[in-house]
Order: sequence, then structure tokens, then C-alpha cells
Amino acid sequence: MGAGFGGIAVAAELLRHGLDDVTLLEAAPQLGGTWHHNRYPGAACDVPSHLYSYSFAQRASWAHVFSHQDEILGYAQETADALGITPQIVTDTTVTSCTWDDGTRTWTVRSRRTGSDGPEEERVADAVVLATGQLDKPAFPAVEGLSEFAGHSFHSARWDHDYDVRGKRVAVIGTGASATQLVPEIAPLVAHLTVFQRTGNWFLPRRDRRMPAALNRAMRWPWARRAWRRLLHHGIELLTLCIRHPRTFGRIGALLSAAHMRRQLPDPELRRRAWPDYPFGCKRVLLSSDFLPALRRPNVELVTDRIARMTPEGPVTEDGRLHEVDCVIHATGFRTNTFMLPMEVRGAGGRSIGEVWADGARAHLGIMVPGFPSLFLMYGPNTNTSGGSILFFLEAQAAYVRRALELVRRAGAAALDVRPEVEKAGLRDLRARFRGTAWQSCSSWYRTPDGRNVANWPGYMREYAARTRRVTPADFRFLPSRER
Repeated sequence: MGAGFGGIAVAAELLRHGLDDVTLLEAAPQLGGTWHHNRYPGAACDVPSHLYSYSFAQRASWAHVFSHQDEILGYAQETADALGITPQIVTDTTVTSCTWDDGTRTWTVRSRRTGSDGPEEERVADAVVLATGQLDKPAFPAVEGLSEFAGHSFHSARWDHDYDVRGKRVAVIGTGASATQLVPEIAPLVAHLTVFQRTGNWFLPRRDRRMPAALNRAMRWPWARRAWRRLLHHGIELLTLCIRHPRTFGRIGALLSAAHMRRQLPDPELRRRAWPDYPFGCKRVLLSSDFLPALRRPNVELVTDRIARMTPEGPVTEDGRLHEVDCVIHATGFRTNTFMLPMEVRGAGGRSIGEVWADGARAHLGIMVPGFPSLFLMYGPNTNTSGGSILFFLEAQAAYVRRALELVRRAGAAALDVRPEVEKAGLRDLRARFRGTAWQSCSSWYRTPDGRNVANWPGYMREYAARTRRVTPADFRFLPSRER
């Protein structure tokens, strides 16, 4: 389920190893996942291009140091084409349920055409991979009267390209990763831009520059690409180092960020309002060299008072002020911790994954859930990264899925199910590693209301790769085959 970078990674891994009866079901009209949906002005990646790409499908050249949305989407398509994945993708297909059959020991996957209420189609599978990711379902602010606004509104992840913001009074709700990219793009076009901020952000510089020609020439050599990726890998792990050790390395990160932000915000009052009130690394550290300067424009206002309610004319903040606007853009992120929900997923004994996750999402290595045989998650619980490349994690997960399925085949079994005690032991170790880190020092979208971090991996990329490299038979219960 899903033909974004997770679905492409696992399909590529399976096809390369002779597991070729693979179908990818994609709700959108084309592959690409989040890079298909996020087409807002300025959409780009904050991980360098040579690392935000598959190790097995390295480009010799990129247009930008940090690739833009269109180039990333093009890369996903050319990779799927080159590896024979594209013919395996069924687009415009929304999966409604995945149900395990204890009798046949297979999965029944039900789907219907996206946007249709017509009859469902059924497919039977030996294994299911849920590659819906964490950044799939747009989240809207919990504001009273949100639907009462009489002007135009949309979410940044579903940008309305038919609406012209030029000369309009526009409100952007949110100052996260999407807002910091789109605000500098639309600020010169609009009559007035009101940016509503709930909390400030820590920023590090990121210049949107083209890839140096000399570097692209050097990247023609495979050994040079490998060496450059390795250098980027270790360099980007420094951010995780800062988060894991907030009292030492974290202070260095905060000093570097503060110096950058002070240069970009010379006005003390604007700086005070934009400044974060939590330790460096607790929330996502944003890379931008043009968002803070955009706040200094005469037609841009940063509002830090909470929105109390929405009216037909625009937002009303807690101070009683009405902000009259023509358009509201919700740059408010995603419902990250629901993962594939509300898709119905029922495992052994008919138990739903929603019931299992009643107190928060969890999975062995972020990939397998006890009681759901041969069901695998890509970009599942605790596999998000605050500083690294998610494609690195996806490759490790794809290899784990392939090894697990090969283990099933060698055992002559129908499926394998991770043992509950293995998942619980891993979860205890994982949660213990969050203690003393910056992640635990404030509330964020990484955490549940009771404070548990269900999104992030608490260590380094290399550690995750090491832990997923082996699929240990003793960790699983093997289900013998039955007549179908």
C-alpha cells in the first residue's frame, strides 16, 4: 500500500531478489507519495540530494544541492521505470481494509477506486506491506468555527494552483517546515501576509543554490558518489548528536543556530516573537536562509497570539483582534501518529490494529506488530529521523522485509509473526534511550499526549541499519501452510 519512496524501496528490493509477484496500490493518480501531494511554492527537501536518494539508484548529477519537489518526483518516477516497478503500480486505488484469514493464512485486501463509493475489489496476498508513511494525512488546526471562513482556504499539502494569491490578503497558519518554504515564495506577491505562529523554531542556514558544476562532474565516478554520500551521512548525524546530548553538543548547535538567527533578525522585537522557547532539537530543527528575512518585509506580519476562532472575515486572535483576509493557507502539517489509520487492519483472531495501538503506535523495529503475521510497515512507529535521510531508513526496512519473506520461504511456512516478548523487550530498550535527550524536553508532534515519543528513532542511522541487518528466526513464530 503506497507508491511513495517507501513502496518503491521495498518493491525494488523484492524484485532484485526474485520475489516478483508484487503489486503496489496507490490512492493518488501517480507515484511519489508526499512529493506528489506537496506541490506548494518552494517545496524542497532539507536533506542534500545525494543522500536523499537510494544507494542503489544514484544520480550522477542533481540540479540543486537540496532538490526541489519536481526534481525529486522526477527521480522517483525514473527510478521506478528503470527498475521495472512502474508496471506493478495500480493508481487511483484506495485500500479500505486488510484482513488476515486464520484459516487460509493469507491477507484479503479490499480497495475501491479513489473518490468512488462503488463496489470494492478484493485481492489475496501472502504478505502485506503498509507504505503509507507518517506524512500522508493533512492536519488542520483545532480552531472554533474553522468552516465559517467565507474566503478561500486550502492546506499546503493540497495546494490550489487555480487560486492566484497575487494582490490578496493571505493568512498562513503555522510556521513549520512547509510554511518556512512557502512564505518567502508568496510574500513578494501578496498585498499582505499574516503569519500565525504557535511556537518559534530553531533555524540553521540552507541556501537554495544550484549544484556546483565541478561537484556534478566529480559525481560521474561511482566511487566519488559513494565517498560523498558517506561524508554527508556522517555530517548530518551531527544533528542527532546534538539532540542526544543536549547539555554538551546541543549547546553548540544552539549557539550556531542563535548566531544565524540573530544575523537574520536584527529587529529585537521581531526576534523576541520569532524566538523558540524550548531547547534546541526538541522539535524539528528547520533549515532556511530566507524565511526569517521574509518576516521583515513591510507587507508581512508575524502574529504570536493564539487564534481563538475563525469568522467569515478571517481569524480572531485571543487579544480580540480580527485579521481580515481573502485566503487562509493551513501549513499545519500532518496527522503523523495515526500512520495507516483509519484504514481497517485486522490480524489474527480478528483483532484490529487500532485496538492494539489504543495506548500509542508501536512495532518491532518499527516494522512488525505481534498478531499481524507477514504484515510489514515502512516508515512505521519510531523510524522517523530528526536529522538524517528517511530514505536510508526505508532501504534498511525494505531489506528486512525481503529477508523475512525469504525466511518464510526457506521454512516452508505460510507466514511469520514477531513474538510479543521480542517486541516488548525492544520497546523497553527504545524508550529508555529517549531519557536525557532533547526530544523529551517539550511537547511536539513526535509524542503522544502522555509524553511518549512514537515517531522518532532515538539513535543514529548506522545503529538502525545494524539492528535491521539480521532477521533472527528465534524472534518469530512460524505459521505452517494450509490448503487454500
